[in-house]
Amino acid sequence: MYHMLRTHCCTEPYIIAAHRQLSEMHPIYRLLHPHFRYTMEINALARQYLINAKGIIETSFFPGKYSMELSSVVYDQEWRFDYEALPKDLINRAMAVEDPSAPHGLKLMVEDYPYANDGLVLWDIIKEWVSDYVNHYYSDSSLIVSDNELQAWWTEVRTVGHADKKDEPWWPVLKTPQDLIETLTTIIWIASGHHAAVNFGQYTYAGYFPNRPTTARMNMPTEDPNDELLKLFWEKPEVILLTTFPSQIQATTVMAILDVLSNHSPDEEYLGQQIEPPWTEEPAINAAFLKFNGRLKEFEGIIDGRNADNKLKNRNGAGVVPYELLKPFSEPGVTGKGVPYSISI
Repeated sequence: MYHMLRTHCCTEPYIIAAHRQLSEMHPIYRLLHPHFRYTMEINALARQYLINAKGIIETSFFPGKYSMELSSVVYDQEWRFDYEALPKDLINRAMAVEDPSAPHGLKLMVEDYPYANDGLVLWDIIKEWVSDYVNHYYSDSSLIVSDNELQAWWTEVRTVGHADKKDEPWWPVLKTPQDLIETLTTIIWIASGHHAAVNFGQYTYAGYFPNRPTTARMNMPTEDPNDELLKLFWEKPEVILLTTFPSQIQATTVMAILDVLSNHSPDEEYLGQQIEPPWTEEPAINAAFLKFNGRLKEFEGIIDGRNADNKLKNRNGAGVVPYELLKPFSEPGVTGKGVPYSISI
């Protein structure tokens, strides 16, 4: 449910406000447009079949009918836009501290942390592309402050899309190119890299349901004292285990859903793989995109090198699955890699 909240749901205000406040010719609309592909459609389907009352989540996951309520509480108490930026997210979770002398300006508390190590490289690549794009159109802070469409978009995101948090002091204010770059990089990161990391490994990790059962149908005998159950536990522990695990229908339903959610469609559009037609109209933007594409291809090689490094035990060794969730490109199917532009599944 946190996945649904943090990526799918919290991206909707950016999309709706962009369509309401930005013209299709606006440079920021053109930058963000590929990152909005299919998101509203997949969210509508999720509300109809996945997170609806007595739907798949409520009937197959342990919070049951309280699933959406718990998600709402987490949003209320935990979600803030500035912490959605990867560097600040890592610091907030005590997984990193600021260190100007370290790569990416952060020192990781767990050095062999594949999500953070790969994610920070991808974050920097995205931020460089966004910086080149924004600085081309907004060479001066006055151009941002006087852009009525841009300011109206960001105002609606804050005061309508996230109305319950509209008065929070942590919202960025769009006054300078750097403000805009950080804000856009955060939105793009959530729609692309972050969602890919938490979504496309679901079947690989949890398709074999004993590895990650979604619910327990009974307490362990020691937690719910019962002489008969305890006797059965000692004599036939596998019976107790299977009774505790999700039922066959729960397990197969979740397996089928995870297979669908982890699947890349044949028409998937990957981050930086193909240039958007409007970007080709400006030579400077075209050149910036080619640099972006080149860095993403180099990044694939960096990931391959890290997965081959025997010293990195969280991504290399016997029984360890190589970490490829942030590799930018993929073929169709359940591949455990590939970073689409948008939250499209």
